[in-house]
Amino acid sequence: MSFFNKIIVAIVQMMPKAMVGFFSKRYIAGETLDSAIKMVKSLNEKGIYATIDVLGESVKNKEEAVEAKNKALEVLNTIETEKLKANLSIKPTQMGLSIDKDFAFNQIKELVEKAKQLNNFVRIDMEDSPYTDATINLYKKLIENYDNVGIVVQAYLKRTFDDVVLLNKLGTNYRLCKGIYIEPASIAYKDREKVRENYLKVLELMLKSGNYVGIATHDDYLINSAKKMIEQLNVPKDKYEFQMLLGVREDRRDKTNSEGYKIRIYVPFGKDWYPYSVRRLKENPQIAGYIFKSLFTAK
Repeated sequence: MSFFNKIIVAIVQMMPKAMVGFFSKRYIAGETLDSAIKMVKSLNEKGIYATIDVLGESVKNKEEAVEAKNKALEVLNTIETEKLKANLSIKPTQMGLSIDKDFAFNQIKELVEKAKQLNNFVRIDMEDSPYTDATINLYKKLIENYDNVGIVVQAYLKRTFDDVVLLNKLGTNYRLCKGIYIEPASIAYKDREKVRENYLKVLELMLKSGNYVGIATHDDYLINSAKKMIEQLNVPKDKYEFQMLLGVREDRRDKTNSEGYKIRIYVPFGKDWYPYSVRRLKENPQIAGYIFKSLFTAK
């Protein structure tokens, strides 16, 4: 994180909640499912796909986890009734992973089963390192019976290449991202070039395996390198897509879309927007720079 972005993050965290909400609204679809539907429809009109996430992570009890699951079921049903080009993203701790692993598995299984009935797909997000093994194990159990579920892996973790070697054998559907959680240097690359190097190394491993990859990045270097790799390996268009966050690098999003690449936008919504916003600022400080610019360009 640059000194400039550190200062911006510190300033934003001291702002009143309402002000943070004002500058974060371009990155969050709103507090309600209706607002998310409206956003997804506007993206779909441009030929852009979406993945919808109900904000909220570690829950305090099973009741909260069940409530989160029911909201996710509502998302899946609404995608179907509204005929949206979208799927569902979930966080395992939101489904109770930190409370009871078997309980969380059954919760997520219910979502994947519902998505299967609706010919849809569930993406299991990867959280910080205490949950990496549990999330991968949960995914392995699901993939035994379902082919409409995928997982996220993070390029900054030193273990990821070895994880992908094993996951490739299962026909895994991936989202590959750099990683946004703050992890110790013992398990994660800290140098930007090292992260980029590992990202491309892992991406090549995935693409050569013939597995589907969501190439999730806003980094021009990685996007351009991925395009070259796709061309060199002659990867079919139905084996990959590019993915970005809502409201970030919209110029790059539209350019990638106009070039004929499939692109999917992560569309978060919900009442828990404030912790999401602050966490994004801490762990992905480039967004802080965009917010800073919006101080001078907001209309």
